[in-house]
Amino acid sequence: MGNCWLYFGVILLSCQVVRSQRVRVLPEVEAYPNESVDLRCQFANPGSTKLTQVSWIFEATEGQRENIAVFHPVYGESFPTSAFRGRVQFTQPSLEYPSIRINNVKMSDAGRYTCEYATYPSGNEQGTTTLIMLAKPKNSAAAVTVQAGSAKVVVARCEALQGKPAATITWLAGGGGEYNSTSQMESDGTVTVKSEYRMAPASADNGRDISCVITQRTQDRPQTFTMKLAVQYAPTVRIEGYDENWYVGRTDALLTCHTDANPKVLNVTWTTVSGNLPPTVRVDQNRLLVQKVDESVNTTFVCEAKNSLGSGKSQLTASVIGVRDTRCVCLVERLIKEQMTYLKIKKTPHCFNI
Repeated sequence: MGNCWLYFGVILLSCQVVRSQRVRVLPEVEAYPNESVDLRCQFANPGSTKLTQVSWIFEATEGQRENIAVFHPVYGESFPTSAFRGRVQFTQPSLEYPSIRINNVKMSDAGRYTCEYATYPSGNEQGTTTLIMLAKPKNSAAAVTVQAGSAKVVVARCEALQGKPAATITWLAGGGGEYNSTSQMESDGTVTVKSEYRMAPASADNGRDISCVITQRTQDRPQTFTMKLAVQYAPTVRIEGYDENWYVGRTDALLTCHTDANPKVLNVTWTTVSGNLPPTVRVDQNRLLVQKVDESVNTTFVCEAKNSLGSGKSQLTASVIGVRDTRCVCLVERLIKEQMTYLKIKKTPHCFNI
């Protein structure tokens, strides 16, 4: 007896499947905002089944079911009051092919659409199509100007605004940074995704490439934004040009003050450790020109550069070839007569150079 009931249940389920298959619809349809979308429906092989009326019923992702379109072979088309009124129509008003078209679709139109037949003697039969609303996100990215330091800060941002489904953002960058992404559901059902890249920026990172990659279902391929990091830092300075061959009388000696800074250097100044520059040199912006090498340039030169964040210095000591230290050595009378006799000096000379 139990086996008979089981057999009867299988037959009943099979009949239900066959009946449901007679209402043919597409399982899913995709659409973009402001477009028109067709939802197809067909009652296949009605045979002796009498079709009395067909209705389209909308069920939002979160909401109640509501009729949006009805067709009766005697009374014709009917469109109950709903958010679709004025936007929905039958493409071919008939019981066999009661497909509908929804114009100017909105993100809120996403949901389940059931094509339901009232038949005799079978009762109601239906098929359901899920309308998936898609939205291409508005993508953008930008580097953030930061100052060099040891703390991790946001150096770049990437956004995918109002897309559906939600976009995925990844980063292509080196230097030990990290990123995080946040998602926000918008009132129209779209999703905004934002991502920030953080790192401890160094001066060497200024101008380095960093890329964010946005992947989303509506895009043919991932969209890549490549940016250059903008790291600000105080000037670093170095002096070049000294060849260790500054000899007395030379006229083509030159020192150049090279600077590296962001923002740009505002001014460069030349001095010496003792203060003023020798009279034989001339300054031309970041260059120091030695018009004639002499004893006065036997000194330590200092170059200082400044920008809005601070300053940097470098110094170089020049040694002039051919300059001797001069001392006046005065000899005193010898107290010992034997020494004076040996040196043949009767009185001390004034002085002489050594």
